[in-house]
Amino acid sequence: MHDVEVIESPEAAASALDPVRARLLDALAVPASASGLAAKVGLARQKVNYHLKALEAHGLVGLSEERKHGGITERVLQASAASYVVSPAAVSASAADPGANPDHLSAAYLVSLAGRMVREVGALARRAGASGQRLPTLTIDTTIGFRSAADRAAFADDLTQAVLDLTARYHHDDGRPHRLVVAAHPRPEEIR
Repeated sequence: MHDVEVIESPEAAASALDPVRARLLDALAVPASASGLAAKVGLARQKVNYHLKALEAHGLVGLSEERKHGGITERVLQASAASYVVSPAAVSASAADPGANPDHLSAAYLVSLAGRMVREVGALARRAGASGQRLPTLTIDTTIGFRSAADRAAFADDLTQAVLDLTARYHHDDGRPHRLVVAAHPRPEEIR
């Protein structure tokens, strides 16, 4: 089971976003059979089986084990990931193109960058996983409180200069290109 899986197929996204199937995916964080799952979520086993087949067809659940009970084989399934993120590629081939927005200070530009990051890192992680490797990444996530817009602007200037200095020091034309995205946005009230 992966920690996070990026869904790129429109059909898989539709399947995962179906309310009943989303409940089943949540419940399948722990392996379960259709009958065990039916009792847990309060649905008929046949209905659970129908939805599990659809989820399995899109690779969102997989076989964990098979248990023999007399002449019957019980299939135990588990979700492919603990959580899922839908790539903008599942919605539209042209989704999340930061180049389409020249306003680099806009929320739309930031969302486009985030979408591109989900799309690219999802594809790279899938490729690395298929070859049995880890994808090396760097993530910095912090919160900073600015007393004023002037402080925020001064911080942005200092950060820009620091990133430019580091880029000049470590960039090599013959090196493997990496994207570096630095973003800041107000933190929503409900998570303070």
